[in-house]
Amino acid sequence: MDSHIEKVLWTQDQISLRVSELASKITSDLSAVAQPPVFVAVATGAFLFVADLVRKVGLPLVVDFVRSDSYGSGTVSSGAPAVSLDLKVDVRGRHVILVEDIVDTGNTLSCLIGHLKSKGASSISVCAFLDKPAGRKVQFQLVGDGKFYRGFECPDYFVVGYGMDYAELYRSLPYIGVLKPEHYT
Repeated sequence: MDSHIEKVLWTQDQISLRVSELASKITSDLSAVAQPPVFVAVATGAFLFVADLVRKVGLPLVVDFVRSDSYGSGTVSSGAPAVSLDLKVDVRGRHVILVEDIVDTGNTLSCLIGHLKSKGASSISVCAFLDKPAGRKVQFQLVGDGKFYRGFECPDYFVVGYGMDYAELYRSLPYIGVLKPEHYT
């Protein structure tokens, strides 16, 4: 699969360091929260990121997953995300950290924030491994004392690795790379 990658944007070591920095900041910011925060990972893309992140957060916490589909097997968001797998954990009155692999158009994130707010979350932060502001179409609103944590700002490329895929492939790459166009066009 390495031969399908045009270039590596972030190495495994760079990723590990940045995840540690994010975990440290989140630990500091949430150290005074009364109840353990709920980390809600957006499956399937964020599973590696959330696993690495929560192991480095120095606080009691709860982890759950939500699934929202907007890409299917393509490279462009449909613009109409839908929650296809809901939470098991009750987030009413809790601080939620929504963990995303990548924020692109903002549609999925806006949908999920609204969904968590409707479930009674008192505060919603977002921890996005990659932020691609060039693709933003929707500006999302955090809830309560929510903060936006960003791993890396991503240039406008189609990227894979570290949980992110194209047609369910490439998730296992330990780095973030730009997929050669001939492998997705």
